Amino acid sequence: MSSGEGAEAPETLDDVLAELRACRICRDEPVHLPRLPHEPRPVIQAEASARLLIASQAPGTRVHASGRPFTDRSGDRLREWLGLDHDRFYDASRVAIVPMGHCFPGLDGKGGDLPPRRECAPAWRTRVLAGLPNIELVLVIGRYAQAWHLGPKAAADLTATVADWRNIFAGERRPRVLPLPHPSWRNNGWLRKNPWFEAELVPVLRTEVARLVG
Repeated sequence: MSSGEGAEAPETLDDVLAELRACRICRDEPVHLPRLPHEPRPVIQAEASARLLIASQAPGTRVHASGRPFTDRSGDRLREWLGLDHDRFYDASRVAIVPMGHCFPGLDGKGGDLPPRRECAPAWRTRVLAGLPNIELVLVIGRYAQAWHLGPKAAADLTATVADWRNIFAGERRPRVLPLPHPSWRNNGWLRKNPWFEAELVPVLRTEVARLVG
């Protein structure tokens, strides 16, 4: 008998994605209450060949309706920052989009999106990322993604983390990481107060994305 006979084959990314898309944890077996108040619709874009990973926050109402990441005004702005057209952005063989929470979490009392469900990242993130061995750059969008991917390198607030982008990008971590604010139009004020983001970080971002995505 060979040493590998009878051993379980390692799970593939396709295996993980099929299981993830059928996930109902936050509705049927929530770790944290309240349970998800609507039918889950997990959203993700990933193929094992992707070299760029967009680590985003969670779907909003429009993405929940479409089932496809960033099909909203935030997506328009993000594609502008990246210098990518629609077709290249949605080419899963080159660009993986893996949010911290895969389902729309619902709205708060002021009409804003709730934070990503806390069940999601512990259940899925390590398994999904293990199926993306070719990633060379991770774009961490918003505080939840920054905390997960940067750990102690993430500052106490988003502005400080993004402002430290040069040190983060030049660090020894592989794949390399660039922190970004959320491209939501709710962040127009932040962009006005921090013009260095579009003047200094975005050109570097576009150069790196062009190298990886073409």
